[in-house]
Amino acid sequence: MTDAAAKPEKGDNSYDVAIVGAGIIGCSLAFALGEQGRRVLLLERDLSEPDRIVGELLQPGGVQALEKLGLRDCLEGIDAIPVYGYQCIYHGEGVTIPYPRDPDGRAPEGRSFHHGKFIMNLREAAGNAPNVTIVETTAREIIKDESSGQVLGVICKKKGFDELDYYFASLTVSADGYASNFRKRCIDRKPQVRSHFFALKLKDAKLPSPGYGHVVMGNNPPVLLYQIGTHDTRALIDVPRAPSAASGGIRGHLMNVVLPDLPECIQPSFKEALKADRFPSMPNSFLPASTNTTPGMMLLGDAMNMRHPLTGGGMTVAFNDVVLISDLLSPENIPDLADTDLVLAQLSRFHWERKSLTSVINILAQALYALFAANDNKLRTLQKGCFKYFQRGGQCIDGPVGLLAGITRQPMVLFFHFFAVAFYSIYILFASLSPANWPVAFINSFGVFYKACVVIFPYIFSEAKS
Repeated sequence: MTDAAAKPEKGDNSYDVAIVGAGIIGCSLAFALGEQGRRVLLLERDLSEPDRIVGELLQPGGVQALEKLGLRDCLEGIDAIPVYGYQCIYHGEGVTIPYPRDPDGRAPEGRSFHHGKFIMNLREAAGNAPNVTIVETTAREIIKDESSGQVLGVICKKKGFDELDYYFASLTVSADGYASNFRKRCIDRKPQVRSHFFALKLKDAKLPSPGYGHVVMGNNPPVLLYQIGTHDTRALIDVPRAPSAASGGIRGHLMNVVLPDLPECIQPSFKEALKADRFPSMPNSFLPASTNTTPGMMLLGDAMNMRHPLTGGGMTVAFNDVVLISDLLSPENIPDLADTDLVLAQLSRFHWERKSLTSVINILAQALYALFAANDNKLRTLQKGCFKYFQRGGQCIDGPVGLLAGITRQPMVLFFHFFAVAFYSIYILFASLSPANWPVAFINSFGVFYKACVVIFPYIFSEAKS
């Protein structure tokens, strides 16, 4: 960190807000604040089109937030595919889970797309917004007044240049993703990596239910399948532990373990995709949100809060966070962002007000992953019960998928449906046995219920903390 005895006078390198990271949240926040009249600096290490395997499915709640921000057009011209819900496949048996219709009978839609194309549209929108300056540079360190603890800006270095650039801002935003370089400046928590997603891009794949995201559950951790373009389908394979070289490594695992679990219509394109030179991967991390308490600095996006990407809720959280924070930091609420005490008070409000949506998505993602990646008999009982619960239709579908879609923002609805699944799993356990075996089922039912509590309550408690 670079010390500064006092905040410097405003000059050409001084802004109201400096945002590190021109990704999903950085671009949308720059656009929103620029439209409000704030002078915004958006910093990005590499402005070329990114090639990543995350941020490819936007739930309806995220589409709605994008529309509120005035960025709905960023979904156009990128061969984005409408998404109407999910197809859940359990040991070869499928159930369709459409998004619930709104009170007017309209079916909400999500979108899936190539991440890089969407990012480039967002960057163009941010660059065209008033008062926004985008600079391709690497943010190296923060500028901090050690006497007051106030963050004054960021130190950067352009590729090919030896000298450092100093940018000053009333508020510095770290939106540099899951591998954030600045997270440790604000909080002590570190992301917990539960597994990794390995990715394949399938060409002209035949999905069982076009227009739906697919979750495949079998004897192994879940596989996600969703179309990201007219000819491209993304396959994400959850791998808790790296396969050994003796078993053929990741290629052998995908061929010998994952392929047989997939629907037959997918297998030809999946097998063809296995000829790729490499299989990109990403860690599946969990990081509870912390209140932003560092004067002059704020964490946003994956730098602040992560959940398992199984439910595709990351971008929905991001865009809704931007809607909320841009309102809380608007000139009507904070005329001058140099008013650090007022900014910190608004950031505290942000932490708690966002939870009506984000706590639902965070808890749901972690709990569903535990069930869908079931690795013991009690979790497998809950996994089966969850699938059978979906098969009942009606509110057994509309309730859970409304939460997943980012449309229903009521944590108690999640609590109700999760334990409804637990009790229905116990019912199925009894129904599958003869009365003579019910005493054993009675004992096992306590284990199943206890496992359900162990799955969900730690995440509920983590959301209740600041």
